[in-house]
Amino acid sequence: MTSTDGGAFRRMLRRLTSDADELDADDLEAGAQKSGAQRASDCACGQEVTMLGRLRSVEFRPQDAEASLEAELFDGTDGVTLIWLGRRRIPGIEPGRTMRVRGRLALRDGRKVLYNPFYEICPANTV
Repeated sequence: MTSTDGGAFRRMLRRLTSDADELDADDLEAGAQKSGAQRASDCACGQEVTMLGRLRSVEFRPQDAEASLEAELFDGTDGVTLIWLGRRRIPGIEPGRTMRVRGRLALRDGRKVLYNPFYEICPANTV
């Protein structure tokens, strides 16, 4: 058995023994790196970033609250909150969607946030 066969065996064994969330995070991270996007865990406040990930959650505000739409983007390393001010709903922004976003990273209550990011909804097989 060659050294590459041992590596392939270890990868296969890891895929068989890891939980689905961990494997999904690994796939997201690999897809984001392959596309040239930055890792959320490596980004700092004030930095202009481009990220690729999957929406974990989308929060719609009630009619009597101020108009904003919040979503959590996860790239396999960390989550980033996306906030569109003045919007209650954006067609296509829903949990499970793969998106590429770009903007200046901020911190709010200790969480990474992108306000009014430029976004592109990507095909599911992108990541």
